Amino acid sequence: MMDDCAVVATQLGRVPRSVVEVVARCHLGLPTVIAMPPYLDDGTPFPTRYWLVCPLAVKRIARLESRGGVKAADARISSDPSFASRYSAAMERYARERDALIGDDASTHRPAGGVGGSARGVKCLHAHYADHIAGNDNPVGEITADSVQLLDCEVECVTLIDDAIQRNPEWRERGR
Repeated sequence: MMDDCAVVATQLGRVPRSVVEVVARCHLGLPTVIAMPPYLDDGTPFPTRYWLVCPLAVKRIARLESRGGVKAADARISSDPSFASRYSAAMERYARERDALIGDDASTHRPAGGVGGSARGVKCLHAHYADHIAGNDNPVGEITADSVQLLDCEVECVTLIDDAIQRNPEWRERGR
């Protein structure tokens, strides 16, 4: 079994700036979503609780965003009261969950906002999707999942090569 920290660093292309906890895994057992603390190791406030690390989901969501996915989600919030209510509840729950990890003795610079640190509107489909995949009710993450899944990799995105965890040269998106 590969070390989760090394796998996440390889998936991200850099070492995470804090200790992370894997909260969701793909069908191949690799990290898909990590939980981040409200402060990075250097004390920087960090508003994003759930971070997407799956390279395939990251690629597909980036494509969705480039085709206007954020604007479409904002439009749905503006036009669908039921969806808007769920969205507001998700934003409030996200902030409460993150803030509960801080406590009262935190510095004056606190992370703020809801999903992805957003105070208004959808900032990042990746963050909403990560929140949804972490098991939370997030309607933006849910509709994003409808657009990017099935995450059906045939081989792992990272693998051991010469006793080192590296990107798997055999990994690619199906049909690409």
